[in-house]
Amino acid sequence: MSFADPSANILQLGLREGMKVGDFGAGSGHYALAASGIVGGEGRVYAIDVQEDVLRRLRNAARHEGRTNIETVWGDLEREGGTKLRDDVLDAVIASNILFQVDDRKALATEAKRVLREDGKLLLIDWAGSYGGLGPPADRVVPEHAAEELFITAGFHKVKSFRAGPHHYGIVFTSP
Repeated sequence: MSFADPSANILQLGLREGMKVGDFGAGSGHYALAASGIVGGEGRVYAIDVQEDVLRRLRNAARHEGRTNIETVWGDLEREGGTKLRDDVLDAVIASNILFQVDDRKALATEAKRVLREDGKLLLIDWAGSYGGLGPPADRVVPEHAAEELFITAGFHKVKSFRAGPHHYGIVFTSP
């Protein structure tokens, strides 16, 4: 079974050494770990999740791999200030496989915009369908056009769409 490839998908963001990145809904931490390797010792990755147990596992994985530039943040992405980050502090936000999990998607988009610097980028990866139960329940899937509309309505500009794996779409946005 083939899923989205964080190392390949993250290249769509154009990250560089020294950047600050927020991984919204970090989960297993695959995107945080991939970003960590690119932004290097001068950069920072904030892995934000509401589940303390996944953050603990990610902290252990980062420590095991010698990644000192990952900071885990217990936060609520569905409320303003829920990431606990300052305004305009991040160069990029990664939001992978979380749209189907959150109830207040508008709040998520607003929080991403708040923490991104001008011209900051947002990488959105999500399920393109339910795939007979392989993905989220069909009624929780957020189609690509709806995700695009959500972030454009929140003030983002679409840069590009891409295929993020056999079951996922990807969209890169920029913050004006």
